[in-house]
Amino acid sequence: MTVLSTSKDTDALTMTIDADFSASPERVWQVWSDPRQLERWWGPPTWPATFVEHDFVVGGGASYFMTGPEGEKAPGLWRFVAIDEPRSLEFENFFADDAGEVDPSMPAIMIRADLRETPEGARMTITTRFPGVAEMQQMVDMGMAEGLGAAMGQIDAILADA
Repeated sequence: MTVLSTSKDTDALTMTIDADFSASPERVWQVWSDPRQLERWWGPPTWPATFVEHDFVVGGGASYFMTGPEGEKAPGLWRFVAIDEPRSLEFENFFADDAGEVDPSMPAIMIRADLRETPEGARMTITTRFPGVAEMQQMVDMGMAEGLGAAMGQIDAILADA
């Protein structure tokens, strides 16, 4: 995988990461649609994810938790709002509390993944949209850009298993 760029746009309230993969868009799509593949990369290497639910349809959702190096848990929830296989998906991402309910003290963010064919395989663009500048800064300060970049760095190994 080659990360081509990571950019933050405070006017548009977005953070965008572009990466190229040596696999078809259809193959890269599977790292989103298959929860066992998804949990191998969603979350940085030191915070692996476990997907408990993954109802990959518009209106469906996912619940997961990431486990930190000291065993701490960070639960999250998704609600799928658009799916156009194998080109794009969009979902709301929520932080959750220990009971698996939305944590109202943390911002909900929109995440969109776009896949397009390239001569070498596929380009994936992940765009995160924040509700406001303060929420964007909060996520940046938490290391979201670095964490997502590190997480995406794990996809090549999954694609190689095909």
